[in-house]
Amino acid sequence: MLVWKPKFFFWTSKQRLNFHVLSTVSHLPPPLSSLPPTPGINQIKQAHARSVVFGLANDGRIMGHLLAFLAISSSSLPYEYAWSIYQSIALPSVFATNNMIRCFAKGDLPRESISLYSHMRRSFVEPNKHTLTFVLQACSNALAICEGIQVQTHVIKFGFVKDVFVRNALIHLYCTCCRVECARLVFDEIPGGRDVVSWNSMIAGLVRDGQIYVAEKLFVEMPHRDVISWSTMISGYVQNGQLEKALDCFKEIREQKMRPNEAILVSLLAAAAQLGMLEYGKMIHSIADSLKFPMTASLGTALVDMYAKCGCIDESKFLFDRMPQKDKWSWNVMICGLASHGLGQEALALFEKFTTEGFYPVNVTFIGVLNACSRAGLVSAGRHFFKLMTDTYCIEPEMEHYGCMVDLFSRAGLVYDAVEMIDRMPAAPDPVLWATVLGSCKVHGFVELGEEIGNKLVQMDPSHNGHYVQLSSIYATLRKWEDVSKVRRLMAERNTNKIAGWSLIEAEGRVHRFFAGDKEHERCTEIYKMLEIIGVRIAAAGYSANLSSVLHDIEEEEKETAIKEHSERLAIAFGLLVTRAGDCIRIIKNLRVCGDCHEVSKIISQVFQREIIVRDGSRFHHFKNGSCSCLDYW
Repeated sequence: MLVWKPKFFFWTSKQRLNFHVLSTVSHLPPPLSSLPPTPGINQIKQAHARSVVFGLANDGRIMGHLLAFLAISSSSLPYEYAWSIYQSIALPSVFATNNMIRCFAKGDLPRESISLYSHMRRSFVEPNKHTLTFVLQACSNALAICEGIQVQTHVIKFGFVKDVFVRNALIHLYCTCCRVECARLVFDEIPGGRDVVSWNSMIAGLVRDGQIYVAEKLFVEMPHRDVISWSTMISGYVQNGQLEKALDCFKEIREQKMRPNEAILVSLLAAAAQLGMLEYGKMIHSIADSLKFPMTASLGTALVDMYAKCGCIDESKFLFDRMPQKDKWSWNVMICGLASHGLGQEALALFEKFTTEGFYPVNVTFIGVLNACSRAGLVSAGRHFFKLMTDTYCIEPEMEHYGCMVDLFSRAGLVYDAVEMIDRMPAAPDPVLWATVLGSCKVHGFVELGEEIGNKLVQMDPSHNGHYVQLSSIYATLRKWEDVSKVRRLMAERNTNKIAGWSLIEAEGRVHRFFAGDKEHERCTEIYKMLEIIGVRIAAAGYSANLSSVLHDIEEEEKETAIKEHSERLAIAFGLLVTRAGDCIRIIKNLRVCGDCHEVSKIISQVFQREIIVRDGSRFHHFKNGSCSCLDYW
């Protein structure tokens, strides 16, 4: 608890010190002159001790400089220590007060900065540009937009409107507080009064606000770009799903021989993870190693996530085990990665280790744990951890947690338990939950309940095409083609269509995307010839098509043609064409793999002696030697 004591301020011309003076040790008194530009806390304390020994403990100038060093220290800031130094100054200068404001602003007590500034103004002390810059930073960190607007009036009053540092702090304040339009007004007000920080702050604000195209336009207009500019745009592209543009930006950075920063590498690893581009992710990993980036928690977590999402769960585990420092997000990513690969028991064991290491689980931790139970069919464990979350850790279940439990029950065929879980929810259920139960009804044969839920979903969310598709699928299973046609007509009347399924495969240095029945690929003829070869060889191995996923009342031969041209089969055929014998084929699919394609993938893995890894909309499937890692439970 910081205790305020009344302070009186004085100002002399000697104390109008620019903070760059700290980089020149010759300007500093002897007890401080040996300090490096950004000292650690222990070094500052040693300098403080020397000051006391030299009888300078009450020297306001020395104490002010100690505060300045604390404000720029590379170590975490002990606020009580900084505050005790400030309180020891009988008549603190504006320089000392600025640095105390800065100390508070950079850490967890930004509102103390605002309070100190308020006290300063009540003492009728005039702020300088540094004061206003630091207190605006504090307002940003505290999301104190009202106080920030008041400080802006002081910016105008004291004539610092044209100061670039103050303007940058204002832009950052408004962007942080989601007032991007106000930030843009400050940015546009004096076009000549901008530096690269101004541009970067404005672009970052636009990116955060989802205005990626406006940010892109501003980025193109920038007179000069630094690594932060590129980092901001790459991060923005990744966050907004424009992954190819992020990769193009990095290519340009490499061409300019610019050294990337850690944020760029982390963003690119996220892009590689989303696209399933293992080779690209490996390249980023190699670049990080060659440039000798330290394995921080952030970079390590991004690598663990990338390898897990690209199907290399063993490499992901290897890296995780060797990370020199882990934060709670590192553990969460590893737990979720194990869950997505169906390694439920390993995920739960890691959760136990996570808690014994002293980490406190958060809501996303339990999403990973409950997903692990769902993927592995661990119903009893799922019930246990759901209760543990609420009773022991006092985490209020959110929609995602209920979704995991509904998914767990639905996969296990406990559809009435799933319905009961939905009915117990305090909030209105998301249509996705009912859609999960509907899918289970189809798989486990609860046709009447499925029909009831399907009609309910169509009423709840009439614009979502997936509900119509699932309902028509149930009718198709029963061979009720008239009802299938009725649902299809309803879809057409309401202007909704089935989401197109696609599959991605990384090969020959780029990502190839296939749709069902795709004829657009440049190697289309070869791919369809390979499909014929696959068909002959899997038929010889005993394959017989499961046509239940074809929702049309058409001849059996036409159904077989439709199903063999599913996007994942085209991707597998292409993979067999372009990879070497024995190489693993890795595919990403946006939808859940159908039962027939799942069976075909198992047979192909055996007949062609290939490991095939498919990341579908539900989980990872590792097909090898005629079996799947999911044990046909997905």
